[in-house]
Amino acid sequence: MPWDRVQLNDGHSIPGIGFGTWKLGNGRGSIDQVDQALSVGFSHIDTAQFYANEEQAGIAIRESGLARNDIFVTTKYSGVDGLDIETSVQNSLMKLGLRYIDLYLIHFPWLAQPDIPTAWKKMEALKDQGLVKSIGVSNFEVYHLEILLASAKIKPAANQILLHPYVYAQQAPLLEYCAANNIAVEAYSVLIPVTSLPGGPVDAPLKSVADRLGASVDQVLLAWAKAKGVVVVTMSTKKYRLEGYLAAGDLVLTPDDIARIDEAGAKQNFASVFLRRLALVALAGGAALGVCGYLGIDLI
Repeated sequence: MPWDRVQLNDGHSIPGIGFGTWKLGNGRGSIDQVDQALSVGFSHIDTAQFYANEEQAGIAIRESGLARNDIFVTTKYSGVDGLDIETSVQNSLMKLGLRYIDLYLIHFPWLAQPDIPTAWKKMEALKDQGLVKSIGVSNFEVYHLEILLASAKIKPAANQILLHPYVYAQQAPLLEYCAANNIAVEAYSVLIPVTSLPGGPVDAPLKSVADRLGASVDQVLLAWAKAKGVVVVTMSTKKYRLEGYLAAGDLVLTPDDIARIDEAGAKQNFASVFLRRLALVALAGGAALGVCGYLGIDLI
């Protein structure tokens, strides 16, 4: 299935689709889910300190019997327990049971303490020491990248960001900036239009394309993201869905298909929908405020 590897700016490459562990929690169930993803053909596992399941991901990797160089592992510095980058990467390596990490990301720009240039120097040192093969960032906007690149000796290999049709217009300048600077983009939450926001404007073009291709709408969304040139990070606990996600690599959308999905996506304001949903989960309190702050939504 042609989810081709994507070349990174440091000479390494990354599988075009990855299995994310964000919502898996920990315990035996998360081990089984990662094992299932590997068994159906995923070769890229994406985890993070914050997800609290690096250890479970590592167990599944070892139990898979796959050779280390056949699996690409991403994890992220999330600032857990206030630990610094140097200590955190050692903890991640220990939990994963690995000698090196393929891609290590700063999870959010505000975690780059005391500032982005200083934090990035620490990331560069990890690469120089051979603890990680590639270094990158997550949820960085253009201005964060501008600060980073102004003093970087090593460019970020990747920037992992939120991307789906309802935020594509908003994210387009960031995509263009990353492309101009040879920074690969990884996309998470690509399936939000069908999993969390059904009934929106993109439903019609997605269904039309899916019917024509004999595919599911979630497969069409993944094919849309692939057409944008990004690496997709997704997940499901259902084996048949994971198999379908891999099969989506075979789908080829026409320029008209992509344009219709883009146009439909631009008709819905993702931030306003997010706020309406947020009102229903007000118990999240301070955490909700933090998310809104990151999305640039002023609640006051």
